[in-house]
Amino acid sequence: MDRFDAIPETALAWHREGKGAVLATVIETWGSAPRRVGSQLAISGQAEIAGSVSGGCVEGAVIVEALEAIEAGEARELEFGVSDQDAFAVGLACGGTIRVLVEPIGSVLPEAMLADLVAARAGREAVAYVADLDSGARQLVRDGFEDRFRMDRSGFEEDSRTFVAIHNPPLRVMIVGAVHIAQALVPMARIAGYDPVIIDPRETFGSEARFPGEKILNDWPDEAVEAEGLDGRSALVLLTHDPKLDDPALEVAMRSKCFYIGALGSTRTHAKRVARLEEKGFTADQIARICGPVGLDIGASGPSEIAVAILAQMTQVLRKGA
Repeated sequence: MDRFDAIPETALAWHREGKGAVLATVIETWGSAPRRVGSQLAISGQAEIAGSVSGGCVEGAVIVEALEAIEAGEARELEFGVSDQDAFAVGLACGGTIRVLVEPIGSVLPEAMLADLVAARAGREAVAYVADLDSGARQLVRDGFEDRFRMDRSGFEEDSRTFVAIHNPPLRVMIVGAVHIAQALVPMARIAGYDPVIIDPRETFGSEARFPGEKILNDWPDEAVEAEGLDGRSALVLLTHDPKLDDPALEVAMRSKCFYIGALGSTRTHAKRVARLEEKGFTADQIARICGPVGLDIGASGPSEIAVAILAQMTQVLRKGA
């Protein structure tokens, strides 16, 4: 949970400390806005804040409304429209409009529901918070909204007043093979929002010196992948070229819900890989989940460009599907 913003967690803690708390959520934007729909700001009854919904005096106005909402025990919908001329001063860089939903904890957003949301986030479980702004009904939904979960896209359902806030686990990539490509891929993946895990039983390769500050597992890949767990927000990239290391991890991945599986190797190498997996009884659909040769065909040359191709393909599969 290291890459979570911890805003719902902070609001829950403030509420349980007796301070009172509000969650303010960007529910709609027009024009240019620095924070996307679904961005949140937690505000305590003592005017402490965590997160942001825009910047400048937009935050200040939201805090004032939030403190009043705690006293009144009611939700509020706020709208801020800023012209290009005045936009910079309030954090709307090129002008635009944002709408913000203010929900006091307890009176509007039930404490038990927020606790369930926090628990789901801690357990790497994707969950949607659904608010009917006409009826006032709130619920957590784990099934449905497939496109929204894949795209990390909060927003209103079409032609309705039902707002869906998507809470996805942080993205994670497990890289089997601490080779030169991995050294290029790890920092790129971090920039793109992934938590990398490097797996290589060869301590000479998988070392702190080669990957400073990163999580390194010097275990057999299948055991490490099994222990870490591959969920729907996980990608697996295999870079060893060694069937003894790659194949067992592939077998774990094909039975998992991970969104991406990529394996290094030429077309001929991948054909041999497919044949081995077929002999072990894996179906054509399972094997088709493997992107091999790994990465988009951009004519990559050298470890860094191959890493770019891999990250681009991971993004494509995550956002557009296999």
